[in-house]
Amino acid sequence: MISSLRRPASSSRPARAARDLLRNVSLGLACTSALASCGPKRVAVVGPAVDAAVTAGRLLERTALPGPARIDFAWALNERGSRVEGVGVARVEPPHRARLDLFLDNGETVVSAAVVEDELRLPPGAPDDVLPPVDLMWAVLGVFRPVGGSTLLGGDRLENGAERLRYRLDERTELHFEVGRYLRAVEMLDRDAVIQWVRLEAAEGERFPTSATYRNLVDFRELTITKNAVSQAESFDPAIWDPR
Repeated sequence: MISSLRRPASSSRPARAARDLLRNVSLGLACTSALASCGPKRVAVVGPAVDAAVTAGRLLERTALPGPARIDFAWALNERGSRVEGVGVARVEPPHRARLDLFLDNGETVVSAAVVEDELRLPPGAPDDVLPPVDLMWAVLGVFRPVGGSTLLGGDRLENGAERLRYRLDERTELHFEVGRYLRAVEMLDRDAVIQWVRLEAAEGERFPTSATYRNLVDFRELTITKNAVSQAESFDPAIWDPR
């Protein structure tokens, strides 16, 4: 069993300063213009998907977590023109458990979170606006997982050889998954307008994405995660899946 990560005291000044920075950055006009103009370029549709349900089923199997693993990564957060960066660790375990810990370069904790099935778990007082919502969180790890209660509307064939699977979350919100052999991107739409998205970069033969970029176009926030190393594990302490 791999031992739990050492978690520095949450009361330390650098960590508090980072969290305060994430919450209280003033919006600059230059940043607003830059992020607003950097939305994903939507790929043109060339026709309907052959069978969206079959594609979704295959992707669920293909992107399922293969076993317990630890992923070390670097991260950078750009919020309204201010940048914070550091290192992090993700621990994952089938069927659907993930734990993410983000640290500053000096080892201070910025945020810890766990995702179990469709539930995002955060400690009391933790910033709830750094990581993607649970609807997009699994995509950061390259896992295709439409949240419970979502409805498959259909699919499209795209000009880049990929397909788009369209799901409805509620009467005004949809999730669009761009898929090839693996997951490429996810967009969250509010009444046909893209408001958040995740885009992945992958390397041939590697199970987890080499990098993932999450962007919130409403709050002008961008989080980039770059994988450094992956190591297999036997199992993890069950307590890590609930940092509350």
